[in-house]
Amino acid sequence: MMLMLTYLLFTLAPGDWPAILGPGQDNVSLEKGIRTDWGEGLPVVWELRTGEGYAAPSIAGDRLYLFDRKGDLARLTCHEAATGKQIWQKTYPTRYADMYGFSNGPRVAPLIDGDRVYTFGAEGRLRCHQAENGKLVWDIDTKKTYGVVQNFFGVGASPVVHGKLLITQVGGSPEDSPGIQSGKVQGNGTGVVAFDKKTGKEVYRLSDELASYATPRLVKRGDRWWCFVFARGGLLAFDPDKGKQDFYLPWRAKRLESVNAATPVVVDDKVFISESYGPGGALLRFKPGGYDFIRKDDRRKINLAAHWSTPVHHKGYLYGAHGMGGGSDLRCVKLDTGELAWRKPGLRHANALYVDGHLIVTTESGDVRLIEATPEAYREKAVMKKLVDTPAYNGPVLAHGLLYVLGNHKLACLKLIER
Repeated sequence: MMLMLTYLLFTLAPGDWPAILGPGQDNVSLEKGIRTDWGEGLPVVWELRTGEGYAAPSIAGDRLYLFDRKGDLARLTCHEAATGKQIWQKTYPTRYADMYGFSNGPRVAPLIDGDRVYTFGAEGRLRCHQAENGKLVWDIDTKKTYGVVQNFFGVGASPVVHGKLLITQVGGSPEDSPGIQSGKVQGNGTGVVAFDKKTGKEVYRLSDELASYATPRLVKRGDRWWCFVFARGGLLAFDPDKGKQDFYLPWRAKRLESVNAATPVVVDDKVFISESYGPGGALLRFKPGGYDFIRKDDRRKINLAAHWSTPVHHKGYLYGAHGMGGGSDLRCVKLDTGELAWRKPGLRHANALYVDGHLIVTTESGDVRLIEATPEAYREKAVMKKLVDTPAYNGPVLAHGLLYVLGNHKLACLKLIER
């Protein structure tokens, strides 16, 4: 029953992948019948040259939506999911420049909700389009409206739809605030802003937190909904219907340039958060108005410190990338204890999707790997090496039997399930 409640977040057809992390916000696909014998590789259905950015595609029905940057234009395009053929495109000017020389394109995947598609640009433009033809419905410049100071890597947290609301990490600041590198930026009560998803009108605002790169996590437990936002400074839990805070847990490394980027993982009445710059992970049991620690990492021994890829939960175990840069590896740990089951070094920034008893893992180098979802050992069944060019920072996307992998300036579509 709890699984069905999770998958009712989006009113879309089975097999759709409407947003980052999929329909259940957990990188889990309910599809069955995947190919496990890849031979020399899965069939490549089509490939598409893309612009700048780290925004994965989103799929609803027979349409795929992609948000990237071409020159000085942020670009939302709609394609036939089965062929890659473009149907329409909409653009707007952007001047975003990354502070550290990473991509100047968007980081946030399109969010599909019924007949609307939402985008959130790296510079802070939040826009709503008609899914059918791309017509602009509304547009909010969050930098101008809320005083958002450019974060280290721009805007990177996707909004989420809850009923009539579009819940968004905004993280605005007072006028004349210093730059983010000063370490003195303060919030102005717009850490989270809920908008009317049809009009863009503000409904409520909550928290002085600044924005992170982690997408808010929505779940229903008992007779109420919860929203967990792993913001720049820690975990904010609140009632998304009322905009009322339940609790706040400070959880951030002391290093100024650290980030919280992995979306909270929720299992029953437990929520797991993790970062890779200092404190590592923590597992909480949440309840109205508060929480209890089940465990938190000892800084001398951290078995799963997620950078930006969100760990996948399956049968009491978490599968995810641990650490940063060349030293990161793929790990399996027990959810309740943090005990390490296995580790596979050398995969660098890996992203995992669970489907049909397996993990589809994409790596920074552009590889796609098929791994058994078991805590017993790392069991790799198949691999396609360097399918796309590095850096391939995005996780895989699976919709209606087709697997989509995004790398540097290239999107590849593979046939994972025979229809």
